[in-house]
Amino acid sequence: MVSEINLSQNEADRLIAMPKLRVEGQAHQYPAPGACVTIPLTCVDRQEEFLLDVNRGRIIVSKVTLQNRVRKAIVLVRLDVDGPPHTNPDGERIECPHLHLYREGYGDRWAQPLPDGFTDPADRSQMLKEFLDYCNVVDAPHIDPSLL
Repeated sequence: MVSEINLSQNEADRLIAMPKLRVEGQAHQYPAPGACVTIPLTCVDRQEEFLLDVNRGRIIVSKVTLQNRVRKAIVLVRLDVDGPPHTNPDGERIECPHLHLYREGYGDRWAQPLPDGFTDPADRSQMLKEFLDYCNVVDAPHIDPSLL
């Protein structure tokens, strides 16, 4: 595996679109407020490894960040819910919830309003499902929703 931090836009788009599978069959606990869980994912041919991060806010317990990383450090997609607004490199302010997509030369520093397909940011279970769908996770890990 290549460990470079910068990807071309074509490579990033290919990785986002790549079908992703859970690595292990174990159930993962949805994190408590202030905690994070990181779940390994892979692609069909197991040539790429991905990580799914689920982070919850400590003070604002409704704050959630979901992100899909590749090569350990490269954020491909990040969803921020109930956090502060984001200011893009061009000065445009994007209210929360918003979605960050990898952009060549900028990494995950650009955000956009939620695209169609994200229905209800207040429904954490649905938001997680829609995020996994958006990231093309076709064999989703089991995440126990008891702390949702």
